[in-house]
Amino acid sequence: MYGRNIHALVIKFGCEFDTFVCNSLLNFYSIFGRTDEAQNLFDEMPQRDVVSWTSLISGYTKHGKMGRATELFSEMPDRNEVSWVVMISGFVGIGRYNDALRYFNDMLCDDKVKPNEPVFVCVLSACAHLGALDQGKWIHVYIDKIGMSKSSNISTSLIDMYAKCGRIDCANRVFNGTSKRDVLTWTSMISGLSMHGLGEDALRLFSQMLAAGIKPDNITLLGVLNGCSHSGLVEEGCSVFNDMENLWGISPKIEHYGCVVDLLARAGQLERAFEVVRGMPMEPDIVIWRALLSSCRVHRNVDLGERIGDHISQLDPSFHGGGYVLLSNLYASVGRWDRVDRVRKQMNKKKIELNTGCSWIEVDGVVHEFLAADKLHPRITEIHEKLNEVLKRARIEGGYVTNTNQVLFDLSEEEKEQAVSWHSEKLAVAFGLLSTDSGTPIRIVKNLRICEDCHSAMKAISRAFSREIVVRDRSRFHSFREGNCSCKDYW
Repeated sequence: MYGRNIHALVIKFGCEFDTFVCNSLLNFYSIFGRTDEAQNLFDEMPQRDVVSWTSLISGYTKHGKMGRATELFSEMPDRNEVSWVVMISGFVGIGRYNDALRYFNDMLCDDKVKPNEPVFVCVLSACAHLGALDQGKWIHVYIDKIGMSKSSNISTSLIDMYAKCGRIDCANRVFNGTSKRDVLTWTSMISGLSMHGLGEDALRLFSQMLAAGIKPDNITLLGVLNGCSHSGLVEEGCSVFNDMENLWGISPKIEHYGCVVDLLARAGQLERAFEVVRGMPMEPDIVIWRALLSSCRVHRNVDLGERIGDHISQLDPSFHGGGYVLLSNLYASVGRWDRVDRVRKQMNKKKIELNTGCSWIEVDGVVHEFLAADKLHPRITEIHEKLNEVLKRARIEGGYVTNTNQVLFDLSEEEKEQAVSWHSEKLAVAFGLLSTDSGTPIRIVKNLRICEDCHSAMKAISRAFSREIVVRDRSRFHSFREGNCSCKDYW
């Protein structure tokens, strides 16, 4: 309201043709998401500069309208560093990481601009999400080559990139080479160790952080609690949680309670975890219920699973598709197909859409994407043939036995085996074996939690083909070597 009143005063006093004033108004409308009004103002401006174009594009990118932003960007007569940052960060913000990297490469071809710190932070984030290690390494070399100082943001981004690309050793080298470490740097390294299931190392680093006089924040403590959860360090995690308020003055948020519930539930202490949920000072969200329900499936506790399912059914349908899948998995694992059918009907009635399994693998600097039962990749016929060979060898040489407990339909055993054979990470690993040299590690990123069958398959494939296979799923890393996984089957 006040902004529009000022706009009216601008017109009243005859300042509507002043480029500086118009740019300020453009920025105002863009910040508040009034892209139509910003566009109208832009169209009426008699003179525009690079700030005018960038302000309007920023309005579109901040509100996910990348199509229009891309059109405007292509029409810009001149671009500066901020223009490129706006576009690249816009793509990162909506999860179009490949496009972010493509625009970064285009930026490098523009002789008039040079990448700055915000650009590097954005593209390193894109590499981290995609698991694009080769491109992340190249960006690291480029940063060193141009002599950019390693600020906290750059160091933190590099640590995060290497950790999420499966190279915790490289992340550790960056951390050790960082002379001035702040809470962000420490937190990034602790979270990286936790993601890799190195809970004891994360706790050790946390102690060093405290000894260095750095006060943790709530994100640091989330990292520590996650590390304890993935490593089965129940009492250590509970101790950190209980000390949050007394030692560091941090009131536990719902995310911290979620970590503790996950910590206890993974360890099989389901009733204790349920008591934590019931004693929370805030209403538990679907993430917490799902963590508890997931462990009910792992530990085959149908009774508690049904009680949790009743809670889930009362929540907002848009938030609990994954919860219904877990409940279905629980029933399927014990052969309760009548209950599976009932849950599926509830899902259809509430029009719940599920996330499709998706995996990414980088080969020769190019990131390839696979969906479950994918038929779109240009080499898909060859990949299917290779996957059949891979699974055959995994059975003969690696001892792989198909696990169909999580198939949500009452099918024949042959049909169930076919259903789990085309999971996205299996397609990705077949493509990796097709496309990389013998002995080269295969690195895969998955958007969902790896299923029990794929976990068993990856162990067997790593033995049969003498390959290291690194899979980053929604919650942690799995490094498969010689038939074993770094998670020790605790995930």
